[in-house]
Amino acid sequence: MQDLTEGVARFQRDVFPAKAELFAHLATHHTPHTLFIGCSDARVVPELITGTEPGDLFVIRTAGNLVPAHTPGADGVAASIEYAVAALGVRDIVVCGHSACGAMTALAEGHDLSGAPAVATWLRHADASRARTTAAGDVPALVRQNVRAQLANLATHPSVARALAERKVTLRGWVFDIATGNVEDLTATGTVEDLTAAGPALAA
Repeated sequence: MQDLTEGVARFQRDVFPAKAELFAHLATHHTPHTLFIGCSDARVVPELITGTEPGDLFVIRTAGNLVPAHTPGADGVAASIEYAVAALGVRDIVVCGHSACGAMTALAEGHDLSGAPAVATWLRHADASRARTTAAGDVPALVRQNVRAQLANLATHPSVARALAERKVTLRGWVFDIATGNVEDLTATGTVEDLTAAGPALAA
């Protein structure tokens, strides 16, 4: 806790004064251009990776960067997606996986999750990702398949489907390599149709 307290003091002393004008603007304006859906992993810091400023990204972080397919009823992930797209009007959505992901490693290597039942239940949102990964134990392959599957799940959300149909939003799938800092864009040569064509199957 002392580290956090000292960090707040440094922020107030060194960082905030240098960005006082930006924060004054942000006090009355909230117009992020991108919805960034990443993993909760502490090593993956969206603003650091993308070199963005406060106010640029609307961030959702979940274990395994999982995006449950749309279902009736509300949940925190769905509500955040809807708000970012329908209310804030983000222009881009990034789903970012990463190397050495604990969630994907547990699935790829068949770890015993009986002692973490909530985690085991949550990771069922990656069942389609695992089914599409041919080599058992191949974590990097599963990470990539999972990003693609979560993009398909994302497209089942009505606000996203509407924005895609109206060409108001672009979907991107990234994989961040922690050791090298490299960011691989899985969608660099693909289209929205490529990403979402298998949506119902991937969202199952």
